[in-house]
Amino acid sequence: MMKQYRGIKSQVPDDVILFFRLGDFYEMFFDDAIRASEILDISLTKRHDVPMCGIPFHASEGYLSRLVKAGCKVAVCDQTQDPKEAKGIVEREIVRVVTPGTVLEENVLDSDKNNYLAGVCWDKQGYGMAMLDLSTGSFWIESCDDAEAVVDHLVRYQPAECVFPEELEQDAAFSGLLSDAVSTLMTGHDDWTFEYDTSHDLLCRHFGVSSLEGFGCEGLTTPVGAAGGVFHYVSKQLRRQVKHITQLRLQNASDYMVLDEATLNNLELVVSRSALAGGPDSSLLKLLNSTNTAMGGRLLREWLVRPLIDRRKVEARHHAVQAMLDDRNLHKQLREKLSKVRDLERMSARLSAGSGNARDVRAVAQSLLQLAEVKALLASHPIPSLARLGESISPLPDLVSLIDSAIVDEPPANLKDGGVIRQGYHDELDELRVLATQGKQWLADYQATEQERSGIKNLKVKYNKVFGYYIEISKAQLDNVPVEYVRKQTLVNAERFITPELKEYENKILGSQERSLTLETALFQEVRQQVVERTPVLQETSSAVAELDILACFGERAMALNLSRPQMDDATGLVIKDGRHPVVESLSDGQRFVPNDSLLDTLENQLIIITGPNMAGKSTYIRQVAVIVIMAQAGCFVPAEVAEIGMVDRVFTRVGASDDLARGRSTFMVEMQETANILNNASARSLIVLDEIGRGTSTFDGISIAWAVAEHLHNNAEVKARTLFATHYHELTDLSKTMPGVKNYSVLVKEQKGRIAFLRKIVAGAADKSYGIHVAELAGLPAPVVERAREILSNLEEGEFTDGGQPALASKRPKKPSASDEQQLSFFEN
Repeated sequence: MMKQYRGIKSQVPDDVILFFRLGDFYEMFFDDAIRASEILDISLTKRHDVPMCGIPFHASEGYLSRLVKAGCKVAVCDQTQDPKEAKGIVEREIVRVVTPGTVLEENVLDSDKNNYLAGVCWDKQGYGMAMLDLSTGSFWIESCDDAEAVVDHLVRYQPAECVFPEELEQDAAFSGLLSDAVSTLMTGHDDWTFEYDTSHDLLCRHFGVSSLEGFGCEGLTTPVGAAGGVFHYVSKQLRRQVKHITQLRLQNASDYMVLDEATLNNLELVVSRSALAGGPDSSLLKLLNSTNTAMGGRLLREWLVRPLIDRRKVEARHHAVQAMLDDRNLHKQLREKLSKVRDLERMSARLSAGSGNARDVRAVAQSLLQLAEVKALLASHPIPSLARLGESISPLPDLVSLIDSAIVDEPPANLKDGGVIRQGYHDELDELRVLATQGKQWLADYQATEQERSGIKNLKVKYNKVFGYYIEISKAQLDNVPVEYVRKQTLVNAERFITPELKEYENKILGSQERSLTLETALFQEVRQQVVERTPVLQETSSAVAELDILACFGERAMALNLSRPQMDDATGLVIKDGRHPVVESLSDGQRFVPNDSLLDTLENQLIIITGPNMAGKSTYIRQVAVIVIMAQAGCFVPAEVAEIGMVDRVFTRVGASDDLARGRSTFMVEMQETANILNNASARSLIVLDEIGRGTSTFDGISIAWAVAEHLHNNAEVKARTLFATHYHELTDLSKTMPGVKNYSVLVKEQKGRIAFLRKIVAGAADKSYGIHVAELAGLPAPVVERAREILSNLEEGEFTDGGQPALASKRPKKPSASDEQQLSFFEN
């Protein structure tokens, strides 16, 4: 057996844990056992000095899930031969390899997030990326200009695993990428599988086409190479079923607003900092996601991280949302019907892979019944986008009828338990079930007859797998055993017997039960195959349902959050009246959120300098402008009384101070790299949000950098982007005196008797001071420290140096010098 084990183990890489089926257990040996026992917290034992551990076969999915969540790869080796027919060792082989990027198990997957397996390919022209979600069949490719664009994709879609040619590990740019994508399992795969010709041939054979022209990607070397590498890894090395992958989509970066890693994180679009720290999620996605289906939840995430830049497509979404608000009855019915639709994408994927059960089949039928009513509601709808979605939904009434007639309403999870096929669906199955039922009744009658005939009241007819049916009699009653009973086994307190008559009925009963289960399994597989053959139609229906679900969700959010329809145009203006930050407003704990206006363009209001104290609302204000733009171009209504938005091609953010120890970058280096990215890539159609520039270095250096950045954004004709620049450097407000596109705004503060109140209102003009000491006092700094800070501030405001040449902050100490003070050298003396 160990020789067989070693041979099978050699078929997978060393980092793959092998589940080796032995009877009712999956066993693990050697390093696999040591590693798995630690993760699963199960006992590690030894046999002949070989470390080993095991898990029950019937509970294997739970243990498998825990290993995959821990980032492990697991090969499942099953017995492929009936032990009764084996001569020597039972035949075994690996039936599947499960990795974080290829898991299908429902209890492992996040229903509202795609479980992507990414592929990366590179040549001198750039990078190509592929994204495959095996759990849904979604498969798409895209060209990337450089490694940074690849990183943005990994951050944007958060794939569970990334496959790449092993030779890429030698590429310096890609090595940096590996360290950047710290949350993704990186897997090197054979270089030749990423070659264009190999990939092209593999994909054409799978899709049954002569070229990839129909998918729009013929001749795209690196994207097709990435797709081929991923597909080979999944179908050949991992031995996974891929029949449900029926489409390959080409995505063009030019169709979407670009949101880089910094922007996604700074605006907390899909996950908030509090959630990353283990607290509640206060992201924009969390606030907006009131979708009714898992398909809608997954698509909503993609809409938010990749808003559209085609105005007509954006307005089509807005038209559909408006239609929901105009017809509240339609909206209510759609939401009600969609709430009963299960995850068609993942159920059809599981069924295609052979892991789906009767409950999945039943759920498909129940979902399609609801979608028949949804299709009827959208028939001939005056809004073209809604009518199109209705036409794309296929309720498949013939399939529903088949499932209804074949599968019971509440089938068991395990097919081996029987009872999946409905009574009346198949005559032979019904007859076998009757025979099995009658056999059980015969056994009960036979036991009663034998008890009466023998006079042994505790006589029992029992069953086990070794002896089949037998009669058990206690030793106290052995003198009364009929002579025709044949002794079969002796126990401590009883004897077991058989009779010819009992064995005859045993054959009838067991034979009928076995034939019944075999026939039922075959019938279920026929029904399941009918579902599998409709996979492309189910996928198209699922896509339409997901889109419809989001539009209905946006309608519900518009009502619940008091959102209004934005007006989109192709100019470069941005006018917002009474804009609000939707997430901050929802977390205001009863305090009224103060709305604010915004006016941006590329001429007179191109660079807005915003000054004011900490905690007054500057950061919230500039972020809310970016969030409103992203919501609008994703197709959602926005938190504003009026929003007139010139289409934005890219949103950049530079916010706060943070280091990046994982990449070996200091706070100031992170700040400068993010700023450089903005200056090098922004265009006149971009929106830039800057929250402090130059705060990570000395004051004079910082002001100089911030001033030069502002000048560049204003004067460089290739950039000239709409910019919000929040700063504590009041010197920057002088830019408005010489630059016509610069305007000063500040946060209104009310000061009375030494106390301040933040009014959260953005008004024209520069702030007269920063109120930093007031904020320090509110934070709880000791009173002597606050008072001393006020004294130093007063000295600094009077002049940088005293008459004696010392910095002013060194004079006017609050206490008289002691003897020890006189002996202490001054910090400022030469």
